[in-house]
Amino acid sequence: MNQPALDLHKKYTGKLETVAKMGKLHKELLPLVYTPGVADVCRAIAENPELAYSHTLKGRTVAVISDGSAVLGLGNIGAEASLPVMEGKSLLLKEFGGVDSFPLVLNTQVPEEIITFVKQVAPTFAGINLEDIKAPGCFQIEEALQNIGIPVFHDDQHGTAIVVKAALLNAAKVVGKPFDSLNVVIVGAGAAGLSVARMLLGLECLGKTCSLLPKVDRVADVIIVDRIGALVSGRESQNMYKQSLADSSNKRMRKGSLVTVAKNADVIIGVSGPGAIAPEIVESMADKPIVFALANPVPEIDPELAKKAGAAIVATGRSNMPNQINNVLAFPGIFRAVIQGKLPKITQQMKQAAAHALAECVEKPTAENIIPTPFHPRLANIVAGAVLNT
Repeated sequence: MNQPALDLHKKYTGKLETVAKMGKLHKELLPLVYTPGVADVCRAIAENPELAYSHTLKGRTVAVISDGSAVLGLGNIGAEASLPVMEGKSLLLKEFGGVDSFPLVLNTQVPEEIITFVKQVAPTFAGINLEDIKAPGCFQIEEALQNIGIPVFHDDQHGTAIVVKAALLNAAKVVGKPFDSLNVVIVGAGAAGLSVARMLLGLECLGKTCSLLPKVDRVADVIIVDRIGALVSGRESQNMYKQSLADSSNKRMRKGSLVTVAKNADVIIGVSGPGAIAPEIVESMADKPIVFALANPVPEIDPELAKKAGAAIVATGRSNMPNQINNVLAFPGIFRAVIQGKLPKITQQMKQAAAHALAECVEKPTAENIIPTPFHPRLANIVAGAVLNT
């Protein structure tokens, strides 16, 4: 147990508070912020709903929504236990992106009920950040909410994928391999694993089908491994989201366990859990292997063990190690773009542009520096600019 973290959350009863934008309330303000003055604001918005963006918090506020079914590396711990993470996401949105947000944790894990809730609460917000919702339900939820008038972005999928691609673009430069020559193995076929595969292959996927995006750089191939083994076209025990990717990846139709399919791979990306990548697997990879072990708080392989096994570059999701691949590099800028541009949705092309913008923040990548830190100057503005210029 991390006692200092427990003490901090208890001391402040969480991490957020509500503060009046106009300062301390006084007699002259009261009839403006509430009755009778607020009635005129209501009438104006009723006549022109677009005024909600300029006259209410809708124009600058995002909802951070979770059902607590896949929290960090802790699994299905429920709504209340997920609330500290959602508060943290709101804090990071504000600190790094200048975006106001509010955490909402739901006492349901039924996709249809979550879809209904998001549709009902959407008028309050400029965007929705879905968080820590298990697969495959997260895919169903996000796909059903793409045309509600505001962006719905599942950060565990797309935030992770954006930052992974950015880091891999630079890692490829460091090891001297063309990005489009890389053979990648992904350990874990949940929300993050499938989205990373889509991003690296330059795919647009919807339900059972995937198609290639035009003018997108992509790796040579990706093999995704779940608890059964490699995803491959026609394999049994694959939901439709796994199957659609199996049809678009693993070009050589390789079957079997991680030990089998990782041989001679250039890159291995862990989005699963502790101990999933053994040193022997790294030893079996191609020359100058790249290892991204992203499980939190304990990675799939200890970075030092990976280096001893021959890894040329190692990245984790931890802030106390080099090359931290963390969603915080992406989602504040993404939602800053949402606010600035009043975006109705976030497209796959926007995500690709965000990845390139992140990669370009590191002018001279090295084995210990393939991705910027969250404190890189104007990082959120850089990402937002790339998204808005897509």
